[in-house]
Amino acid sequence: MKILVLNGSPRPQGNTAAMVKAFAEGAQENGHQVDIVNVCQKKIAGCLACEYCHQKGSGHERKCVQQDDMQEVYPLLDEAEMIVLASPIYYHGFTGQLQCTINRIYALDKPKNLNKAALIMSSGSDLVYGGAIFEYQNSFLQYLHLEDMGMFAAHGKENQSPEKLKELRNFGKNL
Repeated sequence: MKILVLNGSPRPQGNTAAMVKAFAEGAQENGHQVDIVNVCQKKIAGCLACEYCHQKGSGHERKCVQQDDMQEVYPLLDEAEMIVLASPIYYHGFTGQLQCTINRIYALDKPKNLNKAALIMSSGSDLVYGGAIFEYQNSFLQYLHLEDMGMFAAHGKENQSPEKLKELRNFGKNL
């Protein structure tokens, strides 16, 4: 299975990155192809709501007018059978960089092969996940009709703990 991880963490060695790495190792061990896009290291602007991508008969349906690093992500989205959203949770939601990337998926309407999704979150508190979970459930599972493969969260001392990383590795391995 082709898996695309959109990692919204600005910290390359942070808690979310460690969870993503553990998941990817497990999934690759089971023969899955995993592409990780570290969106905070990309230049991806927010959606302009110009509707360029949805003009029927224009020849540019499913194409965004903005020519930034999202152009590298679109082919990966269309090839992926599973998407994993990974983010530290700031103020009950995804990082701004990940949110811009999510909003730009609008250009594709629905990625061609996508049928599964998972969510990986890290934070300092276990009481802050509500907004991210709401968006995941409504924008991905319900709106895009994706199968929920699981939600994983770590907070405080759980972040980068051997137990949590093993849980993520096993999740990837057992897909």
